[in-house]
Amino acid sequence: MSTSNQSTITNRWIPVIACVVIQLCLGTAYIWSVFQSGIAKNLFNGDNAAAALTFSLLLGVLTFGSTIGGMLQDKFSPKPVVMGGGIILSLGFFLASFTTSAAPWMLWVTYGVIGGFGMGMIYSTLIACCQKWFPDKRGLVTGIIVSALGFGGVIFTPIAQQLIISVGELKTFAWLSLIFIIVCVIGSLFVKNPPLNFKPEGWTPPLSKHGIVHQDFKPSEMLRTPQFYIVTFTLMLACMAGLMMIGFAKPIALAKGFTPAVATIGVMIIAGFNSFGRLFWGWVSDKLGRKNTILLLLVTTAVIILFVNSASSYMIFVLIGAIGFLYGGFLGVFPALTADFWGSRNMGMNYGIVLLGFGIGAIVASTIAGLYVNLTKVTQLVNGVSTVTTDLSKMQPAFIIASVAAGVGFILIAILKPPVIKNNNK
Repeated sequence: MSTSNQSTITNRWIPVIACVVIQLCLGTAYIWSVFQSGIAKNLFNGDNAAAALTFSLLLGVLTFGSTIGGMLQDKFSPKPVVMGGGIILSLGFFLASFTTSAAPWMLWVTYGVIGGFGMGMIYSTLIACCQKWFPDKRGLVTGIIVSALGFGGVIFTPIAQQLIISVGELKTFAWLSLIFIIVCVIGSLFVKNPPLNFKPEGWTPPLSKHGIVHQDFKPSEMLRTPQFYIVTFTLMLACMAGLMMIGFAKPIALAKGFTPAVATIGVMIIAGFNSFGRLFWGWVSDKLGRKNTILLLLVTTAVIILFVNSASSYMIFVLIGAIGFLYGGFLGVFPALTADFWGSRNMGMNYGIVLLGFGIGAIVASTIAGLYVNLTKVTQLVNGVSTVTTDLSKMQPAFIIASVAAGVGFILIAILKPPVIKNNNK
């Protein structure tokens, strides 16, 4: 192996490391549960569904940002896209700190729309960049990148919790914006694509793996395949259980009788297992196949989500971790499935379009969960005093909906076949 080739292969880890550090910042998307109760109380007059819409919008708009970011990085290069996305993300969070109870909708626009768009521009760009450097370990490197997003939740949960105690929810957004702009701007300087037609020394692209023929589809070509609609719709259904738990892990733990400090551990648990699940299931999918891995994740999710309501004591944290672990698997395997089906050349934009299903699922799941959380608040008269208690059993219909969604996704993936060769698909 020549020195230049060895240097190129060694240096391919540099963009990955930069992407991992940036992804840690994006992990703040998964700590919304820390803000949920305070934001609902202080800005939305106790309306959990209205507060959760902030989180839903961030994830929903993230998908549109991913499409635009993917298109720009495919046309130009990832560096300016990541830098621009970081600036937009930082601006959104900074402006969110000026939201008032007189105009709570500003949080939807700033944190949700602006922040989500900037985050999306970065997200799919980083995944596409790293997959191009590691075509030989696509599932593993995808797992590494997206697991960093989940692990960012573990890092930022105690930071955000302490900031909330010290300065409140809104000013915490301002501090986070400062971190974002520093990390994203500096990190973007190290994010670049490999040389055209790059492949690791000694690696030959397999002609067929798990029944999939390697070929590159343009977005317009991908949209003409029925597999696109099955994969996108299944991604929407698959993530509903995890999104419900991510947005409301802390309120659910509080409803189980835990103190706010202990309930916050639930947020860290789901973030940690979300991170590990992305890495673990991405690796498993390289061995077991994307389809088989997703089927396993779907059937397990459909069963486990039904037991959240009946879980007692610390068992709730076990279920929170399990749901986060499975949810992370979906976000670790679907990008690799997208690259397998439609190629890595246009992966940035292609996966950005597939993520539209995730965005819709985020809005639907968080809205449903928020509405049912509102119903859990029961007012009772105790010794003539009006007291508000929480009846978590009223959330069971939301968990049933998530279970059924995973079941439908299982059926869709079971009948899914790889795209045919493009020449036969005209």
